[in-house]
Amino acid sequence: MAATKILANDGISPKGEALLNNAGFEVLVTRVAQEQLAHFINEQNITVLLVRSATTVNKALMDACPSLRLIGRGGVGMDNIDVAHAQSKGLHVINTPGASAQSVAELVFAHLFAGARQLQDANRAMPLEGDTRFKQLKKAYGAGTELRGKTLGIIGFGKIGQETAKMALALGMRVLYHDTDVQHKELALSFFDGRTLSFSLQGSSKETVLRESDFISLHTPGQEKPIMAKEELQMMKDGAAIVNTSRGGVLDEVALVDALESGKISFAGLDVFESEPSPEIRILMHPQISLSPHIGAGTREAQERIGLELSEQIISLLK
Repeated sequence: MAATKILANDGISPKGEALLNNAGFEVLVTRVAQEQLAHFINEQNITVLLVRSATTVNKALMDACPSLRLIGRGGVGMDNIDVAHAQSKGLHVINTPGASAQSVAELVFAHLFAGARQLQDANRAMPLEGDTRFKQLKKAYGAGTELRGKTLGIIGFGKIGQETAKMALALGMRVLYHDTDVQHKELALSFFDGRTLSFSLQGSSKETVLRESDFISLHTPGQEKPIMAKEELQMMKDGAAIVNTSRGGVLDEVALVDALESGKISFAGLDVFESEPSPEIRILMHPQISLSPHIGAGTREAQERIGLELSEQIISLLK
């Protein structure tokens, strides 16, 4: 009997692949272009399609591929998969909502630390002028701010938002959050020596979070229109900052640049973009924006957890 075939079109960790192989599956890690995907799935009789954010699994693809039984998304967001149509066809749809939470939360703080000390701009200026204008640069970048004692507001309090809150609490920050589905949350901080410390958090209105926070971090699914547009940015404290590691389009980039240039917002950190994978030059060149190319889950540890979690779910569902 031929082994069930799995196409990991956007890759899978070696440990995840090994777990599937040992369970009797055949794993293909060929990267197939979107326009050739249906043909490849049918030609190879693929049963399971695993994707990250690079591959879209829409109605047309599913209808063209009758062999598919399961679609897996390595990550949290499912906006590149037509989940409703998959379910209407009886297909399993799985994802890994918690596997990348730690990595994304750490990236949030990478952007926060960078912006608070203007590192994103200092790292551009130092190679060009560090040997000739060192004292002037020291003065220009010598008015940073500390995170400890400040308030972090989190919009969207799923697993990644909660992990971000834990890091903020461990750093000595006050945490506010807004999420219509999570009114109250107990968070346990775990330390290297096995000790834990619990915090009880209550949700707040979006307006309260925006008005009282020194920094805002966005952790919502993709939206049809921005949840942070001109009106919301104007609600924020003067000189506050914002980080988006969730989805492009959640934050209105035109309104963001206007807020940065007026001084309303001091800095921004962006891992995702409205026009991804071709972000606007105005965003890419802005000295007050810390940038990364959608790498929230891009750590070895997260990819290993994602691969293992997907593999375990596949084995459970199909074996």
